[in-house]
Amino acid sequence: MAMFTTGILVLTSPLNTLPLRIAPVLSSAAQLVERTLYVHLHPGLILGGGNQPRPVFIPPVVDLSTIISRLYSNAADVCGHLDVRVLLTNVRAQSATSSGTTIPNGPFPRPQSLSHSPDVVLTDFPLQNPAPACPQCCFTQLMMLQETEDALKEPEEEAEPLETYSDVVVGGTFDRLHGAHKTLLNISCLLANRRFLIEKVLKELVEPYSVRVQRLQEFLQEIKPSLQVEIVPLDDPYGVSVVDPLLQCIVVSEETRKGGEAVNKKRIENGLPALVLHEIQLLKDAHHTETEEEKISSSSLRSRLLGTLLTPPKEAAAVGSPAAGRRLLWCRVDCDKLGHEVYQPDTAAHHRVLKEFGSGKQVCVLDAAVLLEAGWTDMTHEVWVTIIPEEEAVIRITERDGVTTEDALRRLQSQWSNSQQVERANVMH
Repeated sequence: MAMFTTGILVLTSPLNTLPLRIAPVLSSAAQLVERTLYVHLHPGLILGGGNQPRPVFIPPVVDLSTIISRLYSNAADVCGHLDVRVLLTNVRAQSATSSGTTIPNGPFPRPQSLSHSPDVVLTDFPLQNPAPACPQCCFTQLMMLQETEDALKEPEEEAEPLETYSDVVVGGTFDRLHGAHKTLLNISCLLANRRFLIEKVLKELVEPYSVRVQRLQEFLQEIKPSLQVEIVPLDDPYGVSVVDPLLQCIVVSEETRKGGEAVNKKRIENGLPALVLHEIQLLKDAHHTETEEEKISSSSLRSRLLGTLLTPPKEAAAVGSPAAGRRLLWCRVDCDKLGHEVYQPDTAAHHRVLKEFGSGKQVCVLDAAVLLEAGWTDMTHEVWVTIIPEEEAVIRITERDGVTTEDALRRLQSQWSNSQQVERANVMH
């Protein structure tokens, strides 16, 4: 059982040996940490070993990109309950900076702020009196994670440098931040030296834009606080990526590569140089069902939320578009039948009402298709909403009620949109 809320995992093994160690180390960490796990990559670091043989800063290399993908992929498989975040604060090019000075190899200039205060530091290296080596650190506890037989000591290989860029752009919805999002964002931050531009899609049935922006800002501030991060809404297929002359690289996945190529075509038409396309692989979802995508995706996460309770139940109401299937919600709880029984004489519910309010009182039974529009949600503790695409609703209404397509559309347009209803739903179907 987990003993700590938040932890930092310091991985000190050579990057070329880490892939074999990630899964068992994460599995061990999941037994100790229950909510947030920060991962700090520092090959060659010896905690408590006196003078450090390695600099604090490490250069961006191709192996780092591979390790980041493996970390988030393995995390989704073996510790999906953990919010894993790979920190890149110490990953910097060791060449001269734009001002001509060299990045120092000494300690960090100032402590890094984290959203969640760590309770424990975990490491894959034997500890040798860690306190003297980290006089500025405040640890609740330090412990070494058990090594596996696969984690054999191997000589460190010459790492292949990773080409980085001043300004990098990426687009996406970033709804309910998951491992695939984090991989994309981490690698984008790894590639970016100065500015990271994020274009976010506005879609129905996703978290509010402000919520997604806030979570992105928090995540990026932790993994690479030195970057200038700009988050802008994406209202068309291209956004500002086709007009910003400073951009040098766009990060894409296997699915969005064509979109990146379309951006470059538009940039060339606008007299701007094409962007370097840096492609990352999609992460496989080991827990997907037959009706879900094989990759880790927000769509699958949203589908798993359908029918789940978001707030404690007391009283419930079902609303939705005409012909959307409101009555089907009550296959488990037949709301209409139970509601009608409330005012039937000589029933248990009827006697309970009389006991509560006394005889001679008027009782109002709420059965309203326009519950939300009328502002009657204060009469219930819980609202269930069913939604279907407008095209499907039109088909069902015309078949069920024998009306024309135009009449069906007018009926739909007279009520709130799916997005408006979802915003006020406790449970969504």
